[in-house]
Amino acid sequence: MSFKRLCHWGPICVLGIIKLITWSMVHLIGMWWPPYLTLGGALHAALFLSLAASTLYFFMQALLEGPGYVPRGWKPKDECDVQYLQYCTICKGYKAPRSHHCRKCGYCIKKMDHHCPWINCCVGHNNHAYFTMFLISAVLGCLHASIVLSICLYHAIHRVWYLQYGDGTEPLIYVTLTTLLLSLLATGMAVGVVLAVGALLYLQMRSILRNRTTIEDWIVDKAACRRDERGLPKFKFPYDLGWKNNLLLVWSGHKYDGIHWPVINGRGQYDLTMEQKAQKADKAVRSRVYTAVAPYSGRWLPLIQYPRAALGPPCSDEHRLALSVGDRVKVTRHRRHWLFGEKLLSEQETVDGVRGDRGWFPRAAAGLDTHTYTHTNTHTDRNKNKPD
Repeated sequence: MSFKRLCHWGPICVLGIIKLITWSMVHLIGMWWPPYLTLGGALHAALFLSLAASTLYFFMQALLEGPGYVPRGWKPKDECDVQYLQYCTICKGYKAPRSHHCRKCGYCIKKMDHHCPWINCCVGHNNHAYFTMFLISAVLGCLHASIVLSICLYHAIHRVWYLQYGDGTEPLIYVTLTTLLLSLLATGMAVGVVLAVGALLYLQMRSILRNRTTIEDWIVDKAACRRDERGLPKFKFPYDLGWKNNLLLVWSGHKYDGIHWPVINGRGQYDLTMEQKAQKADKAVRSRVYTAVAPYSGRWLPLIQYPRAALGPPCSDEHRLALSVGDRVKVTRHRRHWLFGEKLLSEQETVDGVRGDRGWFPRAAAGLDTHTYTHTNTHTDRNKNKPD
């Protein structure tokens, strides 16, 4: 399965970018600062090749190692602890602390951070350190390449001027139209990697130093709002051991099984999972049931069916939910022209533990189920004064 991840547009694009930038650098620095003439040139070439090799190595390690999966059917040793955990109907087991189910990978991921299309799998417990080192190597290597390629292209474009007016010490770089265009493309890609991957590296380092994944950041933010509204004590994240220990936790991840984690004094192993269950319970109360009044094909840009929705799609790569007239959807998120929810199934399918498809669909394709809305509001009013 690890090698199958390579057969995807994300890894193929990354390998293509690494190959193009490396080829451009090797081709141009051979004329700009030949490594076979001076020690400085040799060290300069070795520096770049080392960064290119480390980028490729850590990329392949992050991809082939994978994020680490919670075993199918997993449950805690103590049966009493299942009340603090969420149950995954797809994996037929409980979600371990800090784990989440990824629909794209099809498994519950240990300490899931996010699903990365560039490595065609999630970033999790097993490959977090490799992924971070890949980002560091890529940013440093592309920063080096963007500077050197820019200088080389400048010399190549002004080669005639240097031949006529130069003092003979300037390097002469010869390029054809093809190599010029490829080098320009490589320079643009290198600059793009520095900007885009550099921003991602900053976010990753911030999360590592706080020992929070991207998903846990969302949970903590929602916990602050939820508890403030209800007048509850502030939520204290249980896994923040201080930046030094947090850093060591990622770089020595092999010492942990990805299921049991050290926590700060006074906090429990299941504090985060209990907070998440409380948030999902609140979301279920606030959810509304909609009934499809028009079909929706599931296209990402339904220009013909719903032009207004097509012009304002949600900024997310989440699934689009195809609908037929009469389908009922439990909606939990709202946008101006889009809704996100889970399709409600028949009673038999619900008993069997099957979950309906989830995704975004145009708001104009469905109408609020007034009967369910009234029933939910009445039930909420009766219980709003009950203690948590």
